[in-house]
This record gives sequence, C-alpha cells and structure tokens, in this order.
Amino acid sequence: MIKYYILSLNPTAKHEWDRCIIRDPLTAKRPDIAQIISQAVGTDTGSYLVSVNIEVKVLEAASTPSAVSFPEISVPTQQREAA
Repeated sequence: MIKYYILSLNPTAKHEWDRCIIRDPLTAKRPDIAQIISQAVGTDTGSYLVSVNIEVKVLEAASTPSAVSFPEISVPTQQREAA
C-alpha cells in the first residue's frame, strides 16, 4: 500500500508539535498511522507483530513563503469634471 503525504518542517515553530507535521494532501488531516496499519492487517481480533517499511522519496519541494516586497507603482487617477 502506497500513501502520499505532505511533510512540513518548521524548526522555529512556537510549539514542538508544529515543527514536523505530516498531512494528507487532499484533506489536510494528520494521518493516524496505527489506523493505517490496522487496515493492512485486517479485522481479526488479536495482537500482531508487524514490520512497517517506510521509504521516503521527495517528489517536490516547495519553498516557504517569505516576505515579498513589491516596488510601489504610482497609478495616475482621472478626475471627472462636474457638469
């Protein structure tokens, strides 16, 4: 089973739990890894010794938005004459 997620890293985040976030790309929800593993195991009651292989491939990297400065442009305005 292959799943795709968005990983966001922010080492300067105010809270520790916001420094490394994995989210579903469609719903933006954080995945419940235990639930995903249980779906792969099945519905039979019991305890299981499982092996989970996590292979990470960076498909695309998006830079973090930074303060963008735009040069000021003066736009001439037309004044209407009162009739």
